[in-house]
This record gives sequence, structure tokens and C-alpha cells, in this order.
Amino acid sequence: MTTTLEPTPGAAAGSGLRTNRAFRLLWIGESAGKFGTAITGVALPLLATVVLHAGTFQVGLITAVQWVPWLLVGLPAGVWVDRCSPRRLMICCNTVSAAALLSIPVAAAAQLLTITQILLVALVLGLANVFFSTAYLVYLPLIVPSEDLVAANSRLQGSESSAQIAGPGLGGALAQLLGAAVGPLVNAGSFAVSTLCLLLAPEPARRTEGTAPGRGPAASVWREIGEGLRFVQRHRVLRLLTVVAALANLAMTAYEAILVVFLVRTVHLPPAAVGLLLAATGVGGIAGAVAAAPLARRLGEPRAIVYSLAATAPFGLLLPLTGPGPATGYFLPGAIVPVAGLVVYNVVVSSFRQRHTPHRLLGRISATMRFLVFGAIPLGALAGGALGSLLGPRGALWCVMTAALLPALLLGRSWLRRQHELDSAAVPDGRAGR
Repeated sequence: MTTTLEPTPGAAAGSGLRTNRAFRLLWIGESAGKFGTAITGVALPLLATVVLHAGTFQVGLITAVQWVPWLLVGLPAGVWVDRCSPRRLMICCNTVSAAALLSIPVAAAAQLLTITQILLVALVLGLANVFFSTAYLVYLPLIVPSEDLVAANSRLQGSESSAQIAGPGLGGALAQLLGAAVGPLVNAGSFAVSTLCLLLAPEPARRTEGTAPGRGPAASVWREIGEGLRFVQRHRVLRLLTVVAALANLAMTAYEAILVVFLVRTVHLPPAAVGLLLAATGVGGIAGAVAAAPLARRLGEPRAIVYSLAATAPFGLLLPLTGPGPATGYFLPGAIVPVAGLVVYNVVVSSFRQRHTPHRLLGRISATMRFLVFGAIPLGALAGGALGSLLGPRGALWCVMTAALLPALLLGRSWLRRQHELDSAAVPDGRAGR
């Protein structure tokens, strides 16, 4: 989300992206990487469920360990990214992820694959993702001007959503035809494409305005972490959005931990059908990516953020009604509409954060917010697995999708709905940048 932030774009926003070579390469590489990751997102749970006969809690654990690294290294990662070249760090993370993924088909071919190995691979992927995604948020505003950030984020989100349409369907089909171990092999190839695009992209100059003294290797990591934490704590917009996103991720990750088991064992769908249904949720992501910039212009950024969740979260209550036969139709609006709302939320919030954060702090502030927001994800995955074991997949879905209404209610009752522009509401007490 998941789950898991600038001036409102004018009519010509995004026009410069057509001639921006660095952004085009990033867009191509990220599209390939997200496509492969979407395949693996179906392949790993299917490997555990169908091949290794894992239980609901074990499947939830696979999801959880991919997000635990945010709790372990999320805050230091922000300091590291602020000190290093984000492009080079992204290349390194891609290489490590590809090597980890290649170990799965090798072990499967030797009939040595175990749940333990899948968990270790998921942990390595999670560690690499902490550094890659933090570096990515710093890299984008280095290659894209401020007025084009909403358009750039919308295009990248649209590609991710497109991958969510094609990836899971292909992942389910590959699992049924060739075995679930093929999915990680394809994902490793997608990381190779992403790495090639980054290698072809020029190294951008880091912004130096406002750089604080003592930022060298001898500077205190904890002092720099504290600077990021204090900025978020004193900035009432970022503080509210962090709490909302953490609650949303808690609920949505619990839902994702239950979903594959629910569709396979309760709805009795084959792997290919599971992949197709998961792929359909990408339609909502594309719709949200297309709608984000127009909604931000028409409603203003604050109201676009509020209504993106308030108008879409209630549709999630249709998901537990999904069943065999015609009742499978409840899944589509129950999954697609909330995803559209989440993508609108993510595009507007991400663009706001990239515009209004001092660039020397962007890595730390992004990592601080993601530490708190993504730190809720392993808890949600474990809670979803535990609820599935105690209540069964359907009962657990009822609990989780009811809880998913809380972030929308919190936004709807906040002062944010009365604001016209996020710029004027950003730092009301004048302390956030100190």
C-alpha cells in the first residue's frame, strides 16, 4: 500500500517528462521490476500453499518477514541513502534481490526447497527493498522537476498497477503450467532489466542547498535519525498521514495474508483463477493513477486525500461475501475500488512529501515515515495469519475489512478536510524544519 507525498500540478504538468531520458529509463526499469515482483507475489504463497502444504499462519509469516526489515534497519537506511548515491544503491539492491530469487528454482529443481528457504529469500528481498525504495524516493526528485512530480508519480503508479494486472495472472498461469518456482526466475530477470536501465541512466547531481555541517562519515547516525524523527513529529500533515497510512497498512496486509488461502481453500479456485482475480485489482490501481492529478486539481490536495479513502474503503466489506460460482463477483468491486482510492492517496501524499521536504533530509524523512508505516505491515501479516487460524479465512476477512474503515474515519474527522491547499497547512507551528 499498502501501501505505504507538491504545488498542485497545472495543465502542462508532466509535459517535460516526454524528453526526460533519466525518467524514461527509470520508468522502464521500474515497470519491469514491478511486473516480476507481481509474479513472485503470487508464486511464493502458491509455492507454500500448494507445493509445501503450508498453513495459513506460515503463509502470513512469508509476507511478514518481507516487511520486518523496516523495523530493523528502516531508520538507519534513511541516513545511508542521504549519504550515498541513490542510483548506485538501487543497482546494488537489484543485484542482491536477483541472486536471492534465483536460489528458489535451483533448490526446487534439486527437490531441496523448504519453507525455511522461502522465508530466508523473503527476508533478503525485504532488506533490499528497504534500501531500494528509500533511494528511489530520493532519486526521483533529482531527475524530475518539482512541477512534474505528481505526473511522474502517477505514471510510475500506473505502471505498477498495470503490472498488478498482468503479473498475478501470468504468475498463476505459470504456477499451474510450469510450477510455481518459475515465477521467481522471471522476477530475477526483471531485476536484471531494471539494473540495466539504471546503468544506462546518468548519475544526477545531488542537491547541496541547506546541507548541514558534519554530514561526513564521522557524523552521528543516531543524531541524523533523530533529525528525521523530529521533522515528522513536528509536521502535523506528515504526522497525520503517517498514522493513517500505518493503520491502513495494518488492515490491508492482514487482508493480503489471508487472501490466497481464502481463494484456494474457501472459494475453491485453481491457481490460474487466483492469479486472474488478483490481477483484476490492478484495474483499480490504473484508475487511481489516472485520476490522481485531476482530482488533486479539482478538489485540492487535502480533500483528494480525504475522499480517496472515505469514498472507497466501504467497498472492502464486499470481499468476505465472495464465494464459489456467481458469488465470486463480489471480489471485483470489493478489491478494485479500495485499491483505486489507495493509489490516489499514495500519489498525492508522495508528491507532497517530495516537494516540501528539504532534500538533504528526504532520505531520512521518507525512511522515518516508512519505518512507522511499513513497520505495521509484519504485524498485520501475523495478525491476519492468526485470525485466519482462529476464525477461518472468511471470519478473519470480516474482521479485517471492518478494521480497514478506521483510517478513512480518522481522515474524515480531521482538520484536513477543511483545508484547500496542503501548502498552507504544512507547518502551522513553524517548527518542522528546525
